[in-house]
Amino acid sequence: MKKLENKVAIVTGASKGIGASIAKYFAAAGAKVVVNYASSRVEADKVVDAITRTGGAAIAVQADVSDGADVSRLFTETQKAFGKLDILVNNAVAQGYAPVEQISEQAFHQSFGVNVLGPVLAIQTALKMFGDKGGNIINISSGASKYPLPNASLYSATKAALDAFTIALSKELGVKNVRINSILPGATETEGAASAGVTKGSDYERMFIANTPLGRRGQPEDIAKAAVFIASDDAAWITGEQISVSGGMYGF
Repeated sequence: MKKLENKVAIVTGASKGIGASIAKYFAAAGAKVVVNYASSRVEADKVVDAITRTGGAAIAVQADVSDGADVSRLFTETQKAFGKLDILVNNAVAQGYAPVEQISEQAFHQSFGVNVLGPVLAIQTALKMFGDKGGNIINISSGASKYPLPNASLYSATKAALDAFTIALSKELGVKNVRINSILPGATETEGAASAGVTKGSDYERMFIANTPLGRRGQPEDIAKAAVFIASDDAAWITGEQISVSGGMYGF
């Protein structure tokens, strides 16, 4: 039996990068997957197609996770398609980087809206669908929550807030048979990282690799494999943890 057989999962921000990889690995492990996206419909459809072509089950649902009405629709579509929910992965992210002098009110509200309010809204709705059987929540945080970088103060703050929610909610939700954990990726090769300037051969990439004992940048599948474990019954005694998946990178 596959690790996530008969499970239904929502993965937010799953049209590309880490989210797309998690969706594909969940499906390969037997889960039915809801691929959430904000604007990249074409990319989300590619993820769904990759899953269904290999015999899996998946749908794509557009929703801005910082909007309560959109979040409600995301879960309604999940219920219609698959009838239940077992796993929620909060992966959608706003990644803006800037010196503190350049952080605008709009950027602040967007970052906290997507990275913190989004998971809160999703968790509130997921709890209703989990019901008495309980469920599993994974928050995709970042190594930046513990080791913030220059020009990433806003992003780092949102991820630190997300980790705090993870710890507090593990104490609230254990009685409801709900596990919740954070995964903290290290320097991972994604489209978002590239847009922030961490491209192949760049000074940033060399710095990250030099400070990573395993000597390379992470790949989305490195994070996805850890997510499958945390979502499975193999991790039944794990909750409230911040699990670093970083190749050993612990600061600079």
